[in-house]
Amino acid sequence: MPTYPDRYVISPRGPLDAAATAPGSKSITNRALLIAALAGGRSRLEGALVADDAAVMIAALNALGAASRRDDDDPTVIDVDGVEGRWTRAGVDLDLGLSGTSLRFLTAAVALGRGRYRLDGNARMRERPVGDLVAALSGLGVRASAARGDAFPPVEIDADGLPGGVTEVAGDRSSQFLSGLLIAAPYARAATTVVVTGELQSRPFADLTVAVMRDFGVAVERDGYARFTVAPGRYRARHYRIEGDAMAAGYAWGAAAMAGGRVRVDNVGAASRQGDRALLDVLGRMGCEARWEENASTLAAPVGGRLRAGTFDLNDLPDQAQTLAVLALAADGPVEIVRIGNLRIKETDRLRALATELRKFGATVDEGIDALRIVPPPAPPGRVEVETYGDHRMAMAFSLAGARWPGVAIRDPACVAKTYPGFFDDLRAWGVGVDPA
Repeated sequence: MPTYPDRYVISPRGPLDAAATAPGSKSITNRALLIAALAGGRSRLEGALVADDAAVMIAALNALGAASRRDDDDPTVIDVDGVEGRWTRAGVDLDLGLSGTSLRFLTAAVALGRGRYRLDGNARMRERPVGDLVAALSGLGVRASAARGDAFPPVEIDADGLPGGVTEVAGDRSSQFLSGLLIAAPYARAATTVVVTGELQSRPFADLTVAVMRDFGVAVERDGYARFTVAPGRYRARHYRIEGDAMAAGYAWGAAAMAGGRVRVDNVGAASRQGDRALLDVLGRMGCEARWEENASTLAAPVGGRLRAGTFDLNDLPDQAQTLAVLALAADGPVEIVRIGNLRIKETDRLRALATELRKFGATVDEGIDALRIVPPPAPPGRVEVETYGDHRMAMAFSLAGARWPGVAIRDPACVAKTYPGFFDDLRAWGVGVDPA
């Protein structure tokens, strides 16, 4: 892993003319890791993410008895020895740090084992809700409980296998609850049906879960986003290639939109199954030239450098809201980002954090329950020091402002190690100034 100073100062170096390669998709890596661990036999994952979130999942799978190890010569290659749907170690305590994906997926998956499992994380993780998932597991006959009225980690599961049956899960907080239930469901004793109540957030992530399950041999019957059924079955071990991370590609696209010029991302294209790829189309609506190839994408900044204002619904790609909010600083009028309320339960309250830091640049920001309205600053900002709140996406998104205006300081840049340890090296390679303060 790279080493980081206390802060980086990000500065423009002129228009970009860059080629970028995104790291492996975090979302696909953690889905594939867990599914491979539940399969029978050895799977080899290629192109996997090398970052804290994946390391947390690997450590947890090893603790549960599914031997998972990176290749000595290529850390993006991971071999996983599956346990055929039943963990070989009972009664394990898992420390999942700040990896919400790992905690939500494994809360459902450990129900396939035997004994008492305890899943916990750091202080911020204990503020991230898990009650809807606990309730859904209880509806399937699992003895599950959590702290503070069954609402927050730590979670305890008294496991005796997953009975199956019919349960409900609320969809208005996180699609990860649904994804965790679906991934575990093939190894239930009976067919499992999950009924989603309310509107499902981040629907492309549910599609991604269904797709990766299918890639490993398990089909999911579904009625849109309202009802999902999984019959008893088995995942098949396989060699599996993980595509580049569309969230990471968004930072490359955003750097070109702010600095001017163009960037080509060579491993996120039209064939990507990730919902976050839609940011490129949003930037096209804002006046950029956006071009898709099958396995690559290109973004060129608009002539004149100002992005087009507008209202953008990011319910299907909420993690891109921070990137878009920073790009709004360079718009020709107000930018409104709507239906992003679940950002309040991420690594930090991202809506509050965005509003606070954007105002440092001179923007006028109206913070709604599930929306932000950003009026760009009337003049270029001076030196700005950005607080990142320990949130990797705050650090990466606000670094894009420094591609346009000098003197943007990013505090605690080490937080990017959660999902993109090489971000600042890549930003420098794209043609943006990155210097320790």
